Amino acid sequence: MSLLSPQIASYFLAGGVAGAASRTVVSPLERLKIIQQVQPRTADGQYKGVWSSLVRMWREEGFKGFMRGNGINCLRIIPYSAVQFTTYEQLKKWFTGYGAKQLDTPTRLLSGALAGITSVCSTYPLDLIRSRLSIATASIPAQAASPRSSPPTQHVLASSYHTSSIASSTRPVATAFTPKELTMRGMTLKVMRDEGGVRALYRGLIPTAMGVAPYVGINFATYEALRGIVTPPGKSSVPRKLACGALAGSVSQTLTYPFDVLRRKMQVTGMDALGYKYNGALDALQSIVRTEGVSGLYRGLWPNLLKVAPSIATSFFTYELVKDLLGAT
Repeated sequence: MSLLSPQIASYFLAGGVAGAASRTVVSPLERLKIIQQVQPRTADGQYKGVWSSLVRMWREEGFKGFMRGNGINCLRIIPYSAVQFTTYEQLKKWFTGYGAKQLDTPTRLLSGALAGITSVCSTYPLDLIRSRLSIATASIPAQAASPRSSPPTQHVLASSYHTSSIASSTRPVATAFTPKELTMRGMTLKVMRDEGGVRALYRGLIPTAMGVAPYVGINFATYEALRGIVTPPGKSSVPRKLACGALAGSVSQTLTYPFDVLRRKMQVTGMDALGYKYNGALDALQSIVRTEGVSGLYRGLWPNLLKVAPSIATSFFTYELVKDLLGAT
């Protein structure tokens, strides 16, 4: 089958539209999740609670605060979702010999896992910059080293949590950036300039891929399994279709959430105002568990679950709708 066939083009377009729609409807919760994942645990003025944090975000930044980072998120999620859905559809056909074999759960899991890895590797720099922009204007108290700690010109590889010389500062994270740096281009150039070039744009890719593979695999497999139960022939109403996506997303995200926390910690490790300095994913994992306990791997889970249900439901529903409109099967 040609790579430019109408069917593949339909998968790609449907996936892109689904991704943009799913992220936009939950943009405030997506940003809140990132803030709660990376804010210093012992600092005053934390974002606590979902409703109170959303009210605070609106009071401090207005509607722009709710949509902060959504532009680059959509810019990332459109190709990400398009690649993911298209790869999944093609892998299913390839693994089953284009209909010669029955599509079973292991095949769905493998197809989803490989599709997830493919999509995340192709769009990862955009995800990292989106994470930086999402928290850059939030009034998170910064972490600043005391005079006894290493000079700021040194690159400390160990986690900032490894020493007791880290103290909370009243300076919010936003003051660490200039207006030009609070743009997609500006943040990208800053990361490359200050943190090691293009390589810095891929910090956290390995733990991300480790988390995305099972997440996407479980997501697709659960969704398709639920479709046979929740939307049997003659009972494929819109609420039932949305319920399938909501349940699939909730299950897959909960099971793989620690990988998402680890990814965010790695992505912001170069933001000096937050005080995170990790020497790789394993160091970050050990540091989080040692200083915050296992519960630290689930920070931001509640707002994440609140966003996952409508997000994944919207994604699958929109994908199926657009795909049907385009005549793809």
